[in-house]
Amino acid sequence: MNDQELQILVENISLESFAKPFIHRAYFNRRLKTTGGRYHVQSHNIDINPKMLSEHSKDVLIGVIKHELCHYHLHLAGYSGKHNTLAFKRLLKTVGGSRYAPAPVDNRPLVYICSHCGQTYRRKRKIDVKKYVCGKCRGKLELKTGDD
Repeated sequence: MNDQELQILVENISLESFAKPFIHRAYFNRRLKTTGGRYHVQSHNIDINPKMLSEHSKDVLIGVIKHELCHYHLHLAGYSGKHNTLAFKRLLKTVGGSRYAPAPVDNRPLVYICSHCGQTYRRKRKIDVKKYVCGKCRGKLELKTGDD
């Protein structure tokens, strides 16, 4: 799916679920890492994390779009579009949007295993296995992949 197809999808969801048109711009933003999407208050544009489609289903993407459209339509109507307001929660529940975006698959911890003693180490960031060794037996560390 490209930006033009996303724009059409957002416009259709806005008309079907909110009965109001979406007249601004929607696009994918690869720089989003921890959030599903973002509504810009100044420009009224919506950007979506492309991982919501590539790593999850289209239903997850639609849920994120509905969430951002709740911010959009409440803000344009003059209400607060913040997450903790009752109006936001009610509108989100009415249209069936997702309250939270699922965590991207890339945020799973990395698992390193000592090839000598089997000690496991869980890390958020990659480590240089040529530089670091097992703290228990000084054995060689290996990155465990999801295929194992």
